[in-house]
Amino acid sequence: MALLEVDNLSVTFRQRGKRTVRAVDGVSFSVDAGEVVGLVGESGCGKSVTSLALMGLLPRQAGITVEGRADFDGTDLLRVDRRTMRDIRGRDVAMIFQDPLSSLNPVIPIGRQVTEVLTRHRGLGGDAARKEAAELLDRVGIPDPTRRLKEYPHQLSGGMRQRALIAIAVACQPRLLIADEPTTALDVTIQAQILELLKDLVRDSNTALVMITHDLGVVAGMCDTVNVLYAGRVVETARRRPLFAEPRHPYTVGLLGSIPRLDAGQGERLSPIPGSVRDVLPWAEGCAFSPRCSRQMEACVGEPPAMVLTHTDRTYRCVNPVPPAGAVDPAASETRGDAAAPKAEPAARTPAPRTPEPPAAEPASRPTRGEEESA
Repeated sequence: MALLEVDNLSVTFRQRGKRTVRAVDGVSFSVDAGEVVGLVGESGCGKSVTSLALMGLLPRQAGITVEGRADFDGTDLLRVDRRTMRDIRGRDVAMIFQDPLSSLNPVIPIGRQVTEVLTRHRGLGGDAARKEAAELLDRVGIPDPTRRLKEYPHQLSGGMRQRALIAIAVACQPRLLIADEPTTALDVTIQAQILELLKDLVRDSNTALVMITHDLGVVAGMCDTVNVLYAGRVVETARRRPLFAEPRHPYTVGLLGSIPRLDAGQGERLSPIPGSVRDVLPWAEGCAFSPRCSRQMEACVGEPPAMVLTHTDRTYRCVNPVPPAGAVDPAASETRGDAAAPKAEPAARTPAPRTPEPPAAEPASRPTRGEEESA
């Protein structure tokens, strides 16, 4: 049994006089101990709301509805009371937030913010807590940790603030770690260091890691399994290498086509996805991605597409998926007759027959094919 099993998680926001928003719509995935699972997609697809629901950080008030199950080692995180969740959060399940400057308290020294976790969950206090806090800062690569304990967040660089957040998250050696865009707004050198640090934590303590990101370079270097989200639903799930080698859902193809490649030919243009995440069709009326999709056909509208499970354990939610490399495309000769669909050349969003390779582990650059094969 997986350490974390999320089944049909849904989060709905209702406000009087405004449209009801279903930010997460039936998301399901699982994470084993020592595994890195990615939640990938554009901003607004429901990744961060999923993490906040799992951590019990969404306000419990009228207008916000959380449904489904999230079984963590036999405990449903969505159903436990507040006191039990406070015991679990920080000790067994921890989270690295997206913006360290807004996540850290600006008027409390870093040392106190680290030691309060040690006091709450491990019963340490006084000199023992400060010594452990200094060791944690040293472990995550912050120089002169004893002095840094007395400093405030604004006195640290962006990279050191992110490392301080990681130190707080791993202080109790949690069994599950959720990282929400941990490398946002960091330069590429610091990004690589943060990702290497997370890899070491997973390897050394067998921690399960849920990596939330829109950066496919991070996915290529970190994740074992990838879940691609769009409009609150998972539209494709696969192991990392098969996903990069043969993406099946047109949205996944669009994400990969938007990445600059070092091995691209001179003058080769990127193939961005047209429109924005606001150009969606409600799932109840068909495929939410169809208004932006070059492979749209009549069957895409009318009812939501079901998840298709292949013999390779890959799943995708599409009635007209991109065929594997070398296969004949049965929809190539069909007329995409919806006049409302975006006017774009099919080649702009459908990849050439060549097999795309995963980017490198470091977000700074991506390897050539020869380097990736040797890796």
